Amino acid sequence: MITVRKVKQRITQWFAQETFQANTKSFKALFPRKAKITCVASGLQFTEGPVWIAEAQCLRFSDIPANRIYQLTTDGQLTVFREPSDHANGLTRDRIGRLIACEHGSRRVTRTELDGTITVLCDRFDDRALNSPNDVIVKRDGTIYFTDPPYGIQPEQQEQPCQGVYQLSPNGQLRLIADDFDRPNGLALSPDEQTLYIGDSSKRCHIRAFDVLPDGAIANGRVFYDMTIPGVTGRPDGMKIDQAGRLYATGPGGIWIFEPNGTHLGTIQFPEQPANCAWGDADWQSLYVTAQTSVYKLRVNTPGV
Repeated sequence: MITVRKVKQRITQWFAQETFQANTKSFKALFPRKAKITCVASGLQFTEGPVWIAEAQCLRFSDIPANRIYQLTTDGQLTVFREPSDHANGLTRDRIGRLIACEHGSRRVTRTELDGTITVLCDRFDDRALNSPNDVIVKRDGTIYFTDPPYGIQPEQQEQPCQGVYQLSPNGQLRLIADDFDRPNGLALSPDEQTLYIGDSSKRCHIRAFDVLPDGAIANGRVFYDMTIPGVTGRPDGMKIDQAGRLYATGPGGIWIFEPNGTHLGTIQFPEQPANCAWGDADWQSLYVTAQTSVYKLRVNTPGV
């Protein structure tokens, strides 16, 4: 790994009116009294795919145009973890700590083994190249879900007849589980893994919820929340869940926080439009946010999952 620089942190004042927009009285209780938004990395090109690596106490994230995956330690050391990254976007890790990556450049989902070698998990479905795998999540049993919009390819390069959501079972079987999204993007599982949330970052601009069946398939799709705000930049993108089942979803104007019943508690605005988020630090009570050229951090009261 190549050391790039030590990051100088910048802080945004706690609960400035233009930063924290509460829709309910309970919104403010989600954050410590003196919590602040801190910029922990800047000067990048377009950040995405944050994932916390507990063993190393560091955050890994993608810079898609730079063709790199970075690693950021708690003391601000920013290093290159992988270059080239094949323009990796969404990242996660499996239950034994291996990094799972959605790669735009190679149109595949890969796993970085503990010895550093890279295993291709899938790159084709029905004998056609995938579109451009975007975001990914792993169940406790090893099942992988990922979204496959066409953001990383030209229209003439698309071989799949839809923008799909896929399930990759632990035995390697790849199954299309949703084919009616315009631009499937971020996804998250409820703490009990009975509900799968998927964002559609097209003009629909909504998040859907699905029941997860015993075999890993999904059913009973319904609109969880329509995030459309005319004139406001941003669409549903990356999302994460806390231990109480609240959904933290990037969307127009910032990160929206929802109760499991769909109540919109409030929105956190950042200096740049967020693309994704992840839980981190030893207590899992720091929300790391990738937003355009930077990475931000905000302490919360409820740990993530």
